[in-house]
Amino acid sequence: MSDIRDERLNRIKRFTICFILLIMSLLVLFVKAVKAGSIDISWKDILDSLKDSSTVKGKIVLNIRMPRVIAAILLGGALGIAGFLLQSFFNNPIAGPFVLGISSSAKLAVAIVMIVFIGRGNTVGSYVMILAAFIGALVSMFFILLISGRTRNSAILIVCGVMIGYICSAITELLINFAADSDIVNLHSWSMGSFSGISWENIRVIIVVVLAGAVAAFLMSKPIEAYSFGEVYARSMGVNIKMFRMVIIIISSVLSACVTAFAGPVSFLGVAVPHLMKTIFKSAKPVVMIPACFLGGALFALFSDLMARILFAPTEISVSTITSILGAPVIIIIMLNRKRRA
Repeated sequence: MSDIRDERLNRIKRFTICFILLIMSLLVLFVKAVKAGSIDISWKDILDSLKDSSTVKGKIVLNIRMPRVIAAILLGGALGIAGFLLQSFFNNPIAGPFVLGISSSAKLAVAIVMIVFIGRGNTVGSYVMILAAFIGALVSMFFILLISGRTRNSAILIVCGVMIGYICSAITELLINFAADSDIVNLHSWSMGSFSGISWENIRVIIVVVLAGAVAAFLMSKPIEAYSFGEVYARSMGVNIKMFRMVIIIISSVLSACVTAFAGPVSFLGVAVPHLMKTIFKSAKPVVMIPACFLGGALFALFSDLMARILFAPTEISVSTITSILGAPVIIIIMLNRKRRA
């Protein structure tokens, strides 16, 4: 009995230490991301900007960098949770919004809506973009569910998801390239994945959507854990499988849609983060993994955005370039480990 109690205490200590380290790392990176860029801003300038935002550096800090950094944290966290939900739902370690083509489908829907609105001289509201991305994500998820119902082969499922992503990306590029309006042509940077250009108005919408999705995902912790042991076990524990599937699809689609609507498709983050967090925490319990994936996704996205800004400053590269370089090796390691175990 004492051994069980000691093991539980050790686990709690490990979880506490891991969460503290993630939060501290995020705070350090937050400050670094606000300071660094094409124009390096000192501590004094940051403090002065809080008192007076009318100066040039004050405007850079409060109107450009702060919203961007906060967006990277929130949207990165959303992708981390969405990736964990999809991996749990499909019982597939490589499932994620980008790999399954969900992000690309959402991107296509947003691009169509933006082109239609801009072509008529109108602006696009935040909620309209999220709704368009959500519909696009649901369409992609519908096709993935059809495929998963026909085959249990995870490799086929992943390949089909990647193909859906390529088709949607190709159509999006065609729409953007043949668009006449200069504002539409500027969508290229968004279509490659970027946290730039996000305003405080966007942040207010992002906070509402992401926090609602994160809380909903956390409340689903027990059903997710039961589902991880199989549908039969989940039913015996009183889980309504049809309702469970619908809720998981909606939550993961809303979180993925919010990211795509404001930052475009961010590749591999949703796949890599859940595995990194499971390795660090040495646990797969949803009640631990959901907040861990939020913090891990926020840290991953913020670091990637910082690298995208400073590596070749003043030239800025897309966030997806960095996340691909960091996240793709994780997928390769996962596949090699699965093959070794088999």
